Amino acid sequence: MGLRLLILTQYYPPEIGAPQNRLHELAVRLKARGMHIEVLTAMPNYPKMEIHEAYKNGKILEETIDGIPVHRAKIYVSTSKGIVKRLLNYFSFVFTSYKRGKKLENFDFLMVESPPLFLGYSAMRLSKRLKAKLIFNVSDLWPESAEKLGLVTNKFLLGMAYRLEAKCYRRSFLITGQTQGIVDDISKRFPEKKVVWLPNGVDLGYYNPSEIESIGYRKRNGLKESDILFFYGGVVGYAQGLEVILNAAKLVENRPEIQFIIQGSGPEKDRLLQLKAEMKADNVHFLPPVGKSEMPGVLKEINVAVIPLRKLDLFEGAIPSKVFEMLAMEIPILLGVNGEARLHFVDRAEAAVFVEPENQEMLAEKVLLLADNPELAKEMGKKGRKYAESQFNRDIIASNFLQTLNA
Repeated sequence: MGLRLLILTQYYPPEIGAPQNRLHELAVRLKARGMHIEVLTAMPNYPKMEIHEAYKNGKILEETIDGIPVHRAKIYVSTSKGIVKRLLNYFSFVFTSYKRGKKLENFDFLMVESPPLFLGYSAMRLSKRLKAKLIFNVSDLWPESAEKLGLVTNKFLLGMAYRLEAKCYRRSFLITGQTQGIVDDISKRFPEKKVVWLPNGVDLGYYNPSEIESIGYRKRNGLKESDILFFYGGVVGYAQGLEVILNAAKLVENRPEIQFIIQGSGPEKDRLLQLKAEMKADNVHFLPPVGKSEMPGVLKEINVAVIPLRKLDLFEGAIPSKVFEMLAMEIPILLGVNGEARLHFVDRAEAAVFVEPENQEMLAEKVLLLADNPELAKEMGKKGRKYAESQFNRDIIASNFLQTLNA
């Protein structure tokens, strides 16, 4: 009988997003390698902060997704961005996840996704109750990132969060970090703990440009076949600093064939739409998010990916998850992220051009570079897929993680 693993996460499919996709893809591959996997998660509500229609009034509390049993617990949701409502959202799932989880059978391991860090309260109690060793999976250093972004300024709350972070790490059998920067940071502060790199990755079979048919994406959105499309897809949030795209677009508006797409939703979208209107940036198109099944068809028709983050030291250890699909789809990248991501994708892979974060003049300059050098762009794309095959193949990542658990 294989090892039993329970994944505890606030975010999971059918929601779309980076943690949802990453955790599900890992679960599917671990199951294929003989592990028994179950998931304990919230009623799906992201990104609109409304319970998805099919799940309203607790219609679906138990389901199976790709052969994996998924247990759902209720959660308080609100479209308000206020700190009180946000904390209610997190803490409601802390309580309901424990209430639901304690009725499950025992497991060998309980893996909790952080952030939200507060889920650590439920994870520590459940791991004890279910006789499971705790694996703390860190995809973002919280509360450090919330403090540096100015999202949480209350000293009492920050102090409580830092104490909780330390307690979660100390109680863990294993800590996994999504980037090498996260791993190094935790190892430095908690040298006695075992911390391993569990990177995000890509399904190279699913994102394979040679096997994907066109879905008429350009035509559907009023874009010409001759347009050179510079694409951002993902969360439209504060951390991404997407106004740099609007500002750069304004600088190259004398090149009508260069068009920019921002596809997704998030808290900054309304503000950016207003900014677009004020600037009269007609070469920028805001499009709604699409499901995973449509993404390969979308990416098949774009020319260059633009992946920015704000200019903060904090992000020098970040690797935006959207990079991996671009690599697999042989799409060259304009990378507005310094540090670890630059080392991987600019220096080693030669699949991206570095753009200083928040530097609109430099972004505009590099947009013109790739627009005017299609052969260079194509060569970068080919190198990107090759690098993804060797470094970020989801199958290899899952096998390595299983070896760590069996060690």
